[in-house]
Amino acid sequence: MSFLFGSRSSKTFKPKKNIPEGSHQYELLKHAEATLGSGNLRQAVMLPEGEDLNEWIAVNTVDFFNQINMLYGTITEFCTETSCSVMSAGPRYEYHWADGTNIKKPIKCSAPKYIDYLMTWVQDQLDDETLFPSKIGVPFPKNFMSVAKTILKRLFRVYAHIYHQHFDSVMQLQEEAHLNTSFKHFIFFVQEFTLIDRRELAPLQDLIEKLCTKDR
Repeated sequence: MSFLFGSRSSKTFKPKKNIPEGSHQYELLKHAEATLGSGNLRQAVMLPEGEDLNEWIAVNTVDFFNQINMLYGTITEFCTETSCSVMSAGPRYEYHWADGTNIKKPIKCSAPKYIDYLMTWVQDQLDDETLFPSKIGVPFPKNFMSVAKTILKRLFRVYAHIYHQHFDSVMQLQEEAHLNTSFKHFIFFVQEFTLIDRRELAPLQDLIEKLCTKDR
């Protein structure tokens, strides 16, 4: 949740996506923040009783976008065309960008370019009222879950890049506790609802096992 971050984090990579105050989704976000405050992340990600699964996933997806936005915003000066000429997560994993509409065939590009494409694409999905309805009573589309899964799968890649290529910078900035808490929350959430295929999580599998073992 965004309240985890200190003053450095007011620097975001893309504009923050706000959930309208007074809306049901805003109430859900407040509920999630209160539960997170208890420190039990496993409990914090569970679907609150009587709530709609799609809406819960929508609210949390927006929040993860905002968190990753802030985290990446703190290290953009270290993630450059020169330092990160490819979008990778360690030597074994490289990502090529395609969104299926503007760029149909995957292209190889630098990490800052890839993350810019990725965050702009996510923002466009979150701003689309037909995909992420913010008004009460407006139903979620049939393809909502598959869109949410694609968003979360792609957001994971930003965490993977930060951990593999920029963790030293994160430590210099003393942001590692924020990064670890945010990532742990993200992983517990996607595990709770089986939102990302295990193969996609491979670049950070060791870290995931460490985080999850601690919580058993």
